[in-house]
Amino acid sequence: MSWIYLIIAGIFEVVWAISLKYSHGFTRLYPSLATLTGMIISFYLLALATKTLPIGTAYAIWTGIGALGAVIFGIIFFNEPCSTLRIIFIILLLVGIIGLKATSA
Repeated sequence: MSWIYLIIAGIFEVVWAISLKYSHGFTRLYPSLATLTGMIISFYLLALATKTLPIGTAYAIWTGIGALGAVIFGIIFFNEPCSTLRIIFIILLLVGIIGLKATSA
């Protein structure tokens, strides 16, 4: 169950990161509320996951999911650059996340 908590926590990290962009520095109410709600849910689920998962593994995967999701959403929705080199590093990040999961106890 801890892995499910961790994956959902990572998804909510993406939610709050994207909402943060839309909040325009917390000047828009609904995106700001979505940001804070996403943060609370994400941290809570991360805390549940770390009850049984090693903190280094859980934190690295949590931030990796958040970073991966934010980059992908940035490319799709915010017209951020999508170069070959950037795609290579996105793949490396994904490989790192999968590798940490595969080698955790």
